[in-house]
Amino acid sequence: MNSLLLAVIGVGMILAGYFLYSKFLAAKIYALDDAIPTPAHTLEDGVDYVPTNKYVLWGHHFTSVAGAAPIVGPAIAVIWGWFPAFLWVTIGTIFFAGMHDMGALWASVRNKGQSIGALSGRYIGARGRNLFLVVIFLLLLMVNAAFSVVIANLLVSTPTAVIPTWGALVVALLVGQAIYRYNWNLPLVSVVGVVALYTLILIGDATPLALPETMLGLPDRSVWIILLFLYAGVASMLPVWMLLQPRDYINGLQLFIALGILYVSVLIARPEIVAPAFNSSPPEGTPSLVPLLFVTIACGAISGFHGMVSSGTSSKQLDKESDARFVGYFGAVGEGLLALGSIIATTAGFASLAAWQETYNAFGQGGVVAFVQGGGSIIESGIGLPQSLSATIMATTAILFAATTMDTGVRLQRFVVQEIGEIAGVSLSKVVATVVAVGVALALTFGAGADGSGGMLIWPLFGTTNQLMAALTLSILAIMLMRRRRSPLPALIPLAFVAFMTLYAAVIQLGTFWDTQNWLLLVLDVVIIVAAVWVIVEAVGAMRTARDYPGDDDAELRELSAAQIAIGLDSPAPHEDTDAGHHHQRHRDDQPPTSG
Repeated sequence: MNSLLLAVIGVGMILAGYFLYSKFLAAKIYALDDAIPTPAHTLEDGVDYVPTNKYVLWGHHFTSVAGAAPIVGPAIAVIWGWFPAFLWVTIGTIFFAGMHDMGALWASVRNKGQSIGALSGRYIGARGRNLFLVVIFLLLLMVNAAFSVVIANLLVSTPTAVIPTWGALVVALLVGQAIYRYNWNLPLVSVVGVVALYTLILIGDATPLALPETMLGLPDRSVWIILLFLYAGVASMLPVWMLLQPRDYINGLQLFIALGILYVSVLIARPEIVAPAFNSSPPEGTPSLVPLLFVTIACGAISGFHGMVSSGTSSKQLDKESDARFVGYFGAVGEGLLALGSIIATTAGFASLAAWQETYNAFGQGGVVAFVQGGGSIIESGIGLPQSLSATIMATTAILFAATTMDTGVRLQRFVVQEIGEIAGVSLSKVVATVVAVGVALALTFGAGADGSGGMLIWPLFGTTNQLMAALTLSILAIMLMRRRRSPLPALIPLAFVAFMTLYAAVIQLGTFWDTQNWLLLVLDVVIIVAAVWVIVEAVGAMRTARDYPGDDDAELRELSAAQIAIGLDSPAPHEDTDAGHHHQRHRDDQPPTSG
């Protein structure tokens, strides 16, 4: 099959989902209402709660949820053939991911910007919340530890990406100042920022930088990991407008340009897909397609981490409710397009079936390396960019998105540590909670040795943990919809499918861990399964009572809206935010002029 036809069909399906299905969700299911003030206004503090232009917020949200996972997952899953991966990415994006991501954003906005963990306490119960936090903590630990290793490996293997990776931080800081302090025109800032970023890519391609193989007794990869965690720790404590938002926004634009370059190259070169549609003879040791496909491709179809970002950071920056459709659903669309691009790059970017089979000679092979090499080959044959520059663009894209996910992951882990502290009766400051979050991830990363290989120890559980998190988030959405007398089916159908496939996969993994005597993963898998099943049982009970719920959860918000219309939205009274168990008060001195 020609890759151009696959790209046209896939892009058409995903965009149709945004223009049609997301409108239905926004109007009939979530009933988005701009008359209800968002937490970004009622709890504005200039640090975490900041009313944000929807395009800037989309950039933050999209790049935070994207990371390397929508590249890696599909790039591995094509070992079963490109057609199953294509179906799951397209259908999953339209009916699963978009609904889930926009729903988590809506749920948090309707509850003072609370995280999914905090919402589980309200809608499922205290016991469900505590178990929920176990799953959340482990998922964030996997993301932060593993992504640091992925980024470090790319910085070592692609030294041409070092300058654009770190130079992007300077660009982001300047963009943040231009937008918020000096109120510059957003399109102008966007153009200048993207030009600066691609200039850095050109400089990096001409000037590769590499650390010495050993520094202070540590290999170069370990030094990169430490530097990445130091950066992520500092970035997670800065006001979101200063670095996180502008970095993610510029990275979002850069990714869409990179995807545009890839898709235009497909249009020009029209390479044939050399991989089979269904691989009837996968390498020995490859697990069965069902259910493993549905946890191998998590991000790019549906991902529990997205709900954590939606409720952890994005909901605190949403200017008005109607923006949730663009930020949440279209954020999922962007990730679906990235996953589709990964499928094309890793199936049409090889010279022959034999060359493809040489790379995909065992399950788990391919991944980001196949994406960089295959995508670079398509770009070179399509628009004629040199192979080195093409590979630098693809590697920089992967690194920047993994780094933005790591930024947000450490910030979310800080929130979770503070929330756990509150449950234990201990109030933790932002700095202390960040040190704990970074320290635990570093301990895991270097627990198996100085090379940092420990960061991938619990990664085999990422797919199942991530998808179970998505199922638990969908259960909260179903309960909220039932309480409001709206159809819960858009949440219940994905919930049933994802929960079944994921628990099925988790049980299969138990056998694998037992056979290989991997006791750490075996114990963690058991803990995750028990916690998830327990929360689902509690959620089912909550759904039964939700059908007879006498109140209207939106009544208080409508009263607040009417009161604020009367007194003026510019002077809201401080409200308590129970997310992470601490108070957010307005600090006007920290808040620069908003960009509108």
